[in-house]
Order: sequence, then C-alpha cells, then structure tokens
Amino acid sequence: MDKLSIQDLHIVLVEPSDTQRKIITTLLLKEKVKEIDAVSTLAEAKAAVKAHGADLIVSAMYFEDGTAIELLTFIKEHAEHAAIPFMLISSENRLSKLEELKQAGVAAILPKPFEPLHLSRALNASLDLINHDELDLDLFDVREVRVLLVDDSRLARNHIRRVLEGMGLEKIKEAENGAMALTLIKDESFDLVVTDYNMPEMDGRELSEFIRFNPDTAHIPIIMVTSESADSAHMANIQQTGVNALCDKPFEPTEVRAMLAALLGE
Repeated sequence: MDKLSIQDLHIVLVEPSDTQRKIITTLLLKEKVKEIDAVSTLAEAKAAVKAHGADLIVSAMYFEDGTAIELLTFIKEHAEHAAIPFMLISSENRLSKLEELKQAGVAAILPKPFEPLHLSRALNASLDLINHDELDLDLFDVREVRVLLVDDSRLARNHIRRVLEGMGLEKIKEAENGAMALTLIKDESFDLVVTDYNMPEMDGRELSEFIRFNPDTAHIPIIMVTSESADSAHMANIQQTGVNALCDKPFEPTEVRAMLAALLGE
C-alpha cells in the first residue's frame, strides 16, 4: 500500500465557530490538504465519518451538542473508525480536561492560536500513525520483540498498540495496572515494557522499581509514558527507578521510533 502524504489526507474538521472554521480550513489548504469536510456539531461529525470515513479528525473541544472526548470515544469504540488519528485544536488549558483526551489516545493537541509550523508537525505526526513503517533493528527481528504494555485506560492501550504495531511489533501483551503486569512478568519473558505512570493499585514507578531491582528482569528496557510535566516533582525522581526513557502523551510515533531504535539496538 502506498504511503499517504499530507496532500492525500481526507480531513473531517469539527469547529463550531464559523470564523475559526474558515481560519483552520485556510491553514490546512496552505498545507496542501485537498479534501476537507468542515462541520460544526458532534452529530454532523459522526454523520460525516459514518458516511465517508476520514484519514484524520481535526476537532475543537466543545460543540453545542457535545465535546471532543465524546467524539473521540465514538471514533475509538467503532472498529471501522478506531485507527483514525484525532487532532485537538483548543484554547482549553485545564489539565484535567486535556488529560482525558491524552488518556483516550489523541494524536496531537494544538493550542489556539497556533503557528503554521505546529500544524505541520501535528499533520506529520498523524501521518506517522497512518503510514506503517517497520522498525529495522540489528539485534532483533522486530516481529519477535516481546512487549508488555501497561496502562489502566483501554483507549490509551489501543492507541499505543496501534503505534507499536505500525512499526512491526506483533507480540504485545497488555495489563491494566502494575499489579497485573507483575503477574505476567513472573510467568513470561519480555524484551520491552511500555508503562503508564498514573495507575491504580500499582503505578508505573512502583512497577519500574520492581523490574529494575529483580535480578531476573533488571535487564528489560522500560519506557514510561506520561502526561505529567517533565519538571514536575514526580518526574524529577522517575529516572532514579531505572526507567530508560520518558515519553509524553500524546504518544508520537517519531519519538517512539527513535527510543525503540536506541533501546533495542543496544
């Protein structure tokens, strides 16, 4: 299958403001996007996706009949649409609201207003999710790499799994929290652990400490996925647990590809 370019993208743009809709449409056209279905409500967005599908959803946070999280959940919970990347464009800055979107697997978040460079980067990040490009490793057959994916959000796990599968990783086991992950680790061997930070019962830090200080698992590379600020009190201490790499949510393929090449190529 040929890879899509920005010019090939069919975008459903969901923006309730006529003015903002025109501005964003103009910026997308400048990026050479040719096919844009512009709508203003949640109902219209769902109808557009059902009728014509999409390569990418570009959405505001709030509509008169719902919110972006409702639209994203609708997309992710229908198998025929679940792989469509979702880009949020919003002036919302409350961490609790943005956290919902990050946990649900949003591909990119752009503030209002944003620079054309930011839009270009977000479009390319979305393309990375669409275009599968197998990771080439010297020491491993990427299809044989055994991954343990740990996150309490099913939507987040689905998103991360799609990113990893797009790079050729096939052997992926999932756990909902650190405690479940430990059960799997005791019974099976893994080459890589990708874990969320904030989880019930046992969080990512506790899981990482167990892995790192157990002689049987100390060698396993760990990627910590988090929406926490890099300079937060929690993150300041994470490296002490032996985590090999920190990855922000949204889980961007380009960043993850570089991490995997470094960790599995050693």
